[in-house]
Amino acid sequence: MVAVTTEQTEPAREAEGDAFVESLMDTDLYSMGAFFCDQHPELVDEVVAKSAEIERTGLSAYSAAAAIDVEEAFGMLLTGLSVRYYKAVAG
Repeated sequence: MVAVTTEQTEPAREAEGDAFVESLMDTDLYSMGAFFCDQHPELVDEVVAKSAEIERTGLSAYSAAAAIDVEEAFGMLLTGLSVRYYKAVAG
């Protein structure tokens, strides 16, 4: 029986991890986040904060308090989530 050392398996783990992270970049959510960050860098913090608030208060409650349509609140939520996803994956 041959013993496998950590040194032999580490490159395989890195390659496997790199492939997984690359697969995360091949999603619509990642693309939306990347697009928003590229086109509106000045709004990134604001949209992330608003999406976090929507998560805390709930979609219907937020839209009622902000006097906006639920669809608009959902768009903010989705944009904020996509930006956070993009930033988490891209680093």
